[in-house]
Amino acid sequence: MKKTTVPIEFVYQLFALIIAVIIVHGFYVSVVRPNASETILEQTIQAERDPNYIKERSTWIIIKDLEQEACFVLMIWALAIMGYKTKTIIDERRLLDIDLISIAEGMRILPEDTREFSRQLQALSTDKQHMVLPRALLNALRLFNTTKNVQDVSSSTHTIFESESERLESELSMIRYISWAIPSIGFIGTVRGIGEALGQADKAVQGDIAGVTQSLGVAFNSTFIALLISIFLMFLVHQLQLLQERLVFDSENYTNDKLIQHMKSDIYQ
Repeated sequence: MKKTTVPIEFVYQLFALIIAVIIVHGFYVSVVRPNASETILEQTIQAERDPNYIKERSTWIIIKDLEQEACFVLMIWALAIMGYKTKTIIDERRLLDIDLISIAEGMRILPEDTREFSRQLQALSTDKQHMVLPRALLNALRLFNTTKNVQDVSSSTHTIFESESERLESELSMIRYISWAIPSIGFIGTVRGIGEALGQADKAVQGDIAGVTQSLGVAFNSTFIALLISIFLMFLVHQLQLLQERLVFDSENYTNDKLIQHMKSDIYQ
């Protein structure tokens, strides 16, 4: 019976979400909400003493609600996922500074030489062999040994890097979903706040607008925080995508410069 293994990245994302929930909720319970309640109480006392008192916008009050808490949880989760992917890219980029195949300048590779160079790649650790650059190099050597056609090797290598680019792009879908979900959560807070404000319209008519203003604060604060977080995350997503595109581009150039241009078929001898 074939044993199935859970992908490490999935486990990492799951634990990252759990840790994000624990950290953010703990911070809200112990710091944010107590400070927000204290600030609201102080402002209420000041307003009762001085009718001309203008309440200052407090950061604790702006971020105190459930919607903002959920947005921060998703933000930390997205940052953790992007951190994992960034580390993976950095590890793969390190291979670009290494001569994975020892080929002297001006040396030509014939089809019968490919096994020797393939052994150099197979000597790498399992983790490195699964990276895109060693996979592309090994595929190029095996294909050249079989077809003895440099053009076929070049086309196949280009296809590998195109597939890798599409794979990396698809793996950003979760982060993009989180970036989309955060403003949606903010809008939920807006709807909730406006609904609560409308429910207290009768009190506002009687002259008590404290409840209405507090509910409207929930409405606008949640959207404000959500949009700020979303803008920040989308900027980081674009930077991560740029790193991925550069990795694929540089890896393909490495394969062409370090290997394919040295290949020479017996046909052209």
